[in-house]
Amino acid sequence: MSLGATVATAAPTPNASVSRVALPNTVTPAVAHSAKKATLPSNTQISVAISLKLRNTDALDAFLKAVSTKGNPLFGQYLTPAQFNARFGPTQADVDQVKTYLAGQGLAVDSVSANRQVVNARGTAAQISKAFGTQESSYFDASKNRSFFANEGAATVPAALADVVSGIAGLNNYTVRTTRVAKPNTVTPHATPSGFGPSQYDGAYNLNKVGTDGTGVKVALWEFDGYKSTNLKTYDTQYGLTGPTVTTVSVDGANYDSAPGQGQGEVELDSEIVRGVAPKATQLVYEAPNSDQGEIDMAAKIVSDNQVSVVSISWGSCEPDTTAASMTAVNNSFKQAAAQGISIFSASGDDGSRDCTRSTSGSTVKAVDFPASSPYNTGVGGTNLKVSGTTYSSESAWSTAGGGVSTQFAKPSWQTGTGVSGTMRTVPDVSSNADPNSGFAIYTQGSTSAGWQVYGGTSAAAPLWSGYAALYNQKAAAAGKAVLGEANPKLYSIANSSSYGTTFHDVTSGANQDFSTKTGYDQVTGWGTPVADALATALINSGGTPTGNTVTVTNPGTQNGTVGTAVSLQVSGSDSASGQTLSYSATGLPAGLSISASGLITGTPTTATSGTVTVTATDTTGATGSTSFTWTVTGGSTGCTPAQLLGNAGFETGTAAPWTTTSGVVDNSSSQAAHSGSWKAWMNGYGSAHTDTVSQTVTIPAGCKASFSFWLHIDTAETGTTAYDKLTVSVNGTTLKTYSNVDAATGYTQRTFDLSAYAGQSVTIKFNGVEDSSLQTSFVIDDTALNVS
Repeated sequence: MSLGATVATAAPTPNASVSRVALPNTVTPAVAHSAKKATLPSNTQISVAISLKLRNTDALDAFLKAVSTKGNPLFGQYLTPAQFNARFGPTQADVDQVKTYLAGQGLAVDSVSANRQVVNARGTAAQISKAFGTQESSYFDASKNRSFFANEGAATVPAALADVVSGIAGLNNYTVRTTRVAKPNTVTPHATPSGFGPSQYDGAYNLNKVGTDGTGVKVALWEFDGYKSTNLKTYDTQYGLTGPTVTTVSVDGANYDSAPGQGQGEVELDSEIVRGVAPKATQLVYEAPNSDQGEIDMAAKIVSDNQVSVVSISWGSCEPDTTAASMTAVNNSFKQAAAQGISIFSASGDDGSRDCTRSTSGSTVKAVDFPASSPYNTGVGGTNLKVSGTTYSSESAWSTAGGGVSTQFAKPSWQTGTGVSGTMRTVPDVSSNADPNSGFAIYTQGSTSAGWQVYGGTSAAAPLWSGYAALYNQKAAAAGKAVLGEANPKLYSIANSSSYGTTFHDVTSGANQDFSTKTGYDQVTGWGTPVADALATALINSGGTPTGNTVTVTNPGTQNGTVGTAVSLQVSGSDSASGQTLSYSATGLPAGLSISASGLITGTPTTATSGTVTVTATDTTGATGSTSFTWTVTGGSTGCTPAQLLGNAGFETGTAAPWTTTSGVVDNSSSQAAHSGSWKAWMNGYGSAHTDTVSQTVTIPAGCKASFSFWLHIDTAETGTTAYDKLTVSVNGTTLKTYSNVDAATGYTQRTFDLSAYAGQSVTIKFNGVEDSSLQTSFVIDDTALNVS
């Protein structure tokens, strides 16, 4: 952020005549308990990331379940980034619509992520405030002695963008990611290693019995700081490890390696633990700016690059202090990772069940860590490991291992089993050694550290599991099997089977602040720590025989309906155990329908469609059953009378009315031919500085779909690729498209825009042509139409 000397002024407000939609969860929680100091200077430069919504999300959810379910024909049939973008990503038209709006607000578009989920732009505080309808101000958080800037209220966008944009990041610079690393009370560097080396943790968890070394597998390290390659080489030399050279991948221009900061020890811990588990795996260190935008862009780049099959994350922030819109944007890329077969292991935090202890919300709030709380991440908790030489001895929970209940994400369908309860996602899923009192020998030499040190924290547990996934992926490839991919559905399947006792160390002693360990799953250590060789065998094979209750949902048969006609359908099920209450959910329901917890589907279909509906019932133990059936909705009366709304649509009356135009625009000369008939609107073409306008106001009836079209011919004397003369087409002040002399071509081309979002509103369609001081450009418009149906 650049603070200029300009006197702060109130930000301009968006055009009041344009309907706008608020984007929820775009205000940092820090605003609520910080003191506002002043309006941010209007020329302050701010960079933002506009996140775009995924498409066909019900189909995506169904695919993610199928690709992770053994026995399903789609199991392991992962997508490429291009396939994901084509089926589920924002369209190029969505991106262009956002870019056009941003440009119309004076913002510079810096980049668009390869998966089209993020548009990065920058501008002044005044431009940002106008574009997103919220005031940017400076604040002071006394509890943290920290100054920051933030938006005062929820960001808004024009209604036409509401179905495209999910959130805006960068409107504040408060939230930063912190490491999940811990050290013993005594942190004096050692001349020689002290703490667990590879032979001890590999031996204790049978990692050395998997039979692979990571050859051919690539692992991404998710970092907000840098490392010294000489430190990594010292670690390798000490333990006789050899493998591919670690490589940095810069995100948004970040590259900390020339001068690593206080997070250097974290980066080197991650790399050295992965090296110790899977020495031959290739490590790509993704380094991003430590901000909401940096995290969003890193997630999008990793999945778009599609170079790795494993991601290790040891940085995070507690959910209550993180803007929910930013978490959603990152989680959308995590969904793409799951679809592409990328496993993600994230540290669950080092402040127990009170993850905000060292941040704004404080130690009284029960909270979990993001990204570990994402349903598409495997959250890794922490233990205190005891060994006898290089053999597993015993394990207990680390008292400050992160774990608890998410307030952001619902419990995914695969999160079932003894100890799993509630309706929200719980973490961790698994665990491994993390207590600094049973810590790892790590070599880190820099401005804030020196020599051999003993590190712990769930920051050590996450890369250990990531290294294990690299071993597994090599083993699976040799067996002709798919990579691990989204790990949790498979891990929970094994944990809920007869194989549990031989594939996991179930940790049953110890607690964090609010949860205790117990037999099976718990919110301190998850399912426990790996018996790596047995777990790999179970994963490659059937995954064991499921145990527990059996839930059966009765198939209601093929369903048919009509747009506008109400529906009521009761779905029922049964449970093999007595006394169970079933809770129902559904995917693929036609628009306008919903299902209650009791299984009653009601509502009124709004769109003609045909697709597969899947209803799932879950009992109180977490056991599930589902059934799928076809539901077809045919078109019915929408209550909208088809019509063309524009008056004098082809200008054939020879006068402007009901259009409002500048003088001389409606024309029938032969110099520029009409598209049809004799008359057209000929804008500009003077070869001197001139502005012409053509506009008309009509009302789009409620409940109608609306399509605006016109035929456009552009003729110019300009040359080259610079846009000197421009025609802007807008509705209620929101730019639909800008054309210029660069778009000149022979003949007419029809242009069409969907205005359905304006149903029930009065809209002003406007063409605004601006010509510079030399060389004419003519914008000729004819045969306009605003059709509703």
